[in-house]
Amino acid sequence: MAKRSAPGPLEYLRRWQMQAWLAAVFIFLYAPLIALMAFSFNDSRRNIVWKGFTLKYYEKALNNDGLIEAFGNSLTIAAVSTVLSVVLGAMIALALWRFRFPGKPAVDGALALPIVVPEICMGVAMLVFFAKVLPWPQGLGWPLNLGAIIIAHVSFCFPFVAVVVRARMSSFNREMEEAARDLGAGEFRTIRDVILPHMAPSLVAGALLAFTLSLDDFVITFFTAGPDTVTFPVKVYSMVRFSVTPEVNAASTILIVLTVILTAVALKLQGTSAATAGHGGEKS
Repeated sequence: MAKRSAPGPLEYLRRWQMQAWLAAVFIFLYAPLIALMAFSFNDSRRNIVWKGFTLKYYEKALNNDGLIEAFGNSLTIAAVSTVLSVVLGAMIALALWRFRFPGKPAVDGALALPIVVPEICMGVAMLVFFAKVLPWPQGLGWPLNLGAIIIAHVSFCFPFVAVVVRARMSSFNREMEEAARDLGAGEFRTIRDVILPHMAPSLVAGALLAFTLSLDDFVITFFTAGPDTVTFPVKVYSMVRFSVTPEVNAASTILIVLTVILTAVALKLQGTSAATAGHGGEKS
């Protein structure tokens, strides 16, 4: 048996101290989620006492009309906000990367404000905006009653998309664009066939980030939602105010599983887009 060699000076992951630190970090991050998911199967109204395995609280959560309606609202808001945020963020990132214009540093600073400003301040600002500046009509039918929340979500989601897309475009070889122009491609053709394939992985990553931020947001939604509009996080909060029951755990577990599935799909698409960027039309 060959003797195992000692770790080199830069082989940090082979050192037991680093392995112990990583294990502690993973436990700190994921133990609460695992506990929540485990107690969603608890056959007891009291969360702290394990009585046995059951699926009845998932059945109750799936048959809860108010919870289903709130979940549908959250998915609708997240989907529309993601599409608008990706389009707006990509356009702004492309403009900031490609052009020079007066006031560009100010635009850069303004773009970072929704990212660095505390969310509670954003929520109060949106409340004042929709109450005094642009009052949103009440009593509208679905999905028009979600308009105020969608606008609020786009306002803090699109800067994240712009940052991701702009970081991706910093690695773009401008000679490819010049070559496309030399071959007779116009502005639209150049963007479609040269710039967008390079930008595609960042668009997927930005869409995933925007969807997650919108789906999970509570503070801004709490301030901008009308009396007849309830989203999933707000609904869960109202349920938790009375007690943390296995039904709340079941609803939260469904949201976690959905988020993980969407993340896996997005990462798969992002990896495919990154691998084929710039080579989609080539054939041997």
